[in-house]
Amino acid sequence: MPERVETTDPEGVDYGWVMQTTFVLTVTFGALVVAALSAFVTLPTWGARAGFAIRVGAVIWIVTAVAVFYYEKTVRA
Repeated sequence: MPERVETTDPEGVDYGWVMQTTFVLTVTFGALVVAALSAFVTLPTWGARAGFAIRVGAVIWIVTAVAVFYYEKTVRA
């Protein structure tokens, strides 16, 4: 059976896995968090809604990325 093209054997942190996992977790759970938090804030315009989603989503993305990187570095590596 031929080897798959996508196969890698990284030394240390697998940044591809970190990026993919961060994306999936942020989209999956981040959208729920943004929606839940938006229930407690008055957002009268679409611009206010978009700005809120970007600000909160950015924080969620950074927190998720750091957590996934830490997990990859300490547990998986």
